[in-house]
Amino acid sequence: MTYRKLNGDERRVLLNNDCSATDWDRIQVAEGFDANRVDRVEFVGSIRIGKLAGHVQLDGIDKPAGVRSATIVNCTLGDNVRVCNVRVHLANYDVADGVCIEDVGTMATTPGATFGNGVEVDVLNESGGREVTLFNELSAQFAYLQCVHRFRPAMIEKLNEMATTYAAGQLSDRGRVGRGSSICSVDEIRDVQIGEGARIRGAARLLNGTVLSEQDAGSFVGSGVQASDFIIAEGASVDGGAILKKCFIGQGCRIGQQFSVESSLFFANCEALHGEAVAIFAGPYTVTHHKSTLLIAGLFSFFNAGSGTNQSNHMYKLGPVHEGKLERGCKTGSFAYLMWPCRIGPFSIVLGKHKRRFDTADFPFSLIEAGADGNCNMVPGLNLTTVGTVRDGAKWPMRDQRLGSARRDRVSFDVLSPFTVGRMLTGSGRLNKIQQETATDVDVVKINGVQVKRVLLRTGQKFYKVGIEMYLLEQVVAQAERALADGESCSSAFAVAEEAVYSDEWLDIGGQLMPRRRLDDLSARMAAGELSDIRAFHQALDSIDAAYAADQWAWVREHYPEVFGRDVVAAEDDMIEAADALLQVRSRYLRQVLADAQKEFSDTSGFGHDGMPADVARDFTEVRGTFEQNRFVEEVQQELVELASRIERFKSDIRQAVPAKKQVS
Repeated sequence: MTYRKLNGDERRVLLNNDCSATDWDRIQVAEGFDANRVDRVEFVGSIRIGKLAGHVQLDGIDKPAGVRSATIVNCTLGDNVRVCNVRVHLANYDVADGVCIEDVGTMATTPGATFGNGVEVDVLNESGGREVTLFNELSAQFAYLQCVHRFRPAMIEKLNEMATTYAAGQLSDRGRVGRGSSICSVDEIRDVQIGEGARIRGAARLLNGTVLSEQDAGSFVGSGVQASDFIIAEGASVDGGAILKKCFIGQGCRIGQQFSVESSLFFANCEALHGEAVAIFAGPYTVTHHKSTLLIAGLFSFFNAGSGTNQSNHMYKLGPVHEGKLERGCKTGSFAYLMWPCRIGPFSIVLGKHKRRFDTADFPFSLIEAGADGNCNMVPGLNLTTVGTVRDGAKWPMRDQRLGSARRDRVSFDVLSPFTVGRMLTGSGRLNKIQQETATDVDVVKINGVQVKRVLLRTGQKFYKVGIEMYLLEQVVAQAERALADGESCSSAFAVAEEAVYSDEWLDIGGQLMPRRRLDDLSARMAAGELSDIRAFHQALDSIDAAYAADQWAWVREHYPEVFGRDVVAAEDDMIEAADALLQVRSRYLRQVLADAQKEFSDTSGFGHDGMPADVARDFTEVRGTFEQNRFVEEVQQELVELASRIERFKSDIRQAVPAKKQVS
């Protein structure tokens, strides 16, 4: 933009409008500047102002562009902005076109500001040692590795260098307010960078931070919010008197209703209301909604915290040095208490107050409940066939609130995957071994700090068998279906791709699933200096994500013979047998889920108040509906119908496309 000095007429208008300047010659304007839209303004230092015309929209109300009742210090104001009622000053900011700043106390940038970039956060371990560096391009995967994988010092060194280099690049003596943003009724903003389309309403104090925002993914900071040393990502909402200190709020997150958070990271689509979080790693879809809930020194993802959930991370000796991990998909019941360190396997439910430490990583989908005697009781695999697990797997992809041009957190939504099915294989093997080695007169066995009734050792294996077989058969049939649709032979489709990587163990890296070997290769490349900046790091993660299907198939091909006693075979009778087996195991599984759902309709206690006994059932039906008409039940029943049709269609296609003679691929 081309600027010029004020002409004589413009200066006279400004003087008549009660404006003043420390040096009129340091004020420059663009063509289209309208001095009549500027009044009661004190200009200090170097000032540039663009065209002033038209209106700015604030919460659906058109207000005229202009600069009124403000002290402006060393700022550039873009075209058609509205800056009104700045009570102290607006200092050292570049304000883009169409911005509205109204009713603000102080808004200033100090020399050498980094806007929250470079702040080190003591995540997971309050006493330090797992620090994560805040920067605008932080992803769940970067943070997870920097926090958790301290046993890879060469990789940690490179991650630290990337974060530090990026943060240094953000250093500036001037802040920026992006195009189309609006800031209204805020007491204090210092050293805060604000992206395009952001809305800040009634915040109390924002210090040393960045509000990332885009026109199509506008971020919101609302009433009473106090935030310091922070980064808020695109499309996030922080509202309702929330208090933030040293934290990262990821894309699509919702923080509010007086939630207090310190030294914590929240990644894609988390929701945190009412309660408190200290030193937590909240991976994607972590949810806490209750005022009495404290999450502290824990690692979570796809997690739902029950009311009053609490943890303890120190023994009053060396301080808060303990930490815990609830792997993806876990839930806690009301007033669940955990004493760290603990590790809980994926998709498990925790009930009661646990004052003993335990590790159930090898036993996913378990029910873990504290007994009256203080022992921790586990039912392995029970949660696999519950309504909640099935609903969660379906709802997460539909609840993705990220609208930004780039989704930094890579999220694997699959409930059944090499990660969880591999754990089921391990857990089933351990249960079988314990069963074989335990005398029949023993009622209870202890495993890694939990106790399991002997009779449940076999039951747990049955639960896991259902999940394992259902997953492997689904992968084989789906692979064949894709081959038939593409006109490809099943034999070639069943081959493992050359670029695929096999690892027996899969890892969950901040919500992204991958074979261990992929991570080992990534770590080696970083140590060798092949990945020199954050962009290269993210591209490497994208490549791993793109290879997910091929790597998954390599894992299935390896473990299918282990479970079924033979390799994946592309002949007609083998494919038909696999399809029939899938129909049988999947149908049985869905019927178990329906049986679990029906329990929700079996208890009418509390209904029919003030009515006659005959009114109880009607009241229940009016409020809760019927089992048959429940939306979830209808969807599961429809899936049963569609599954049967799918299998019949598949068998017909196989008979036409595959020779009856067995062919080992």
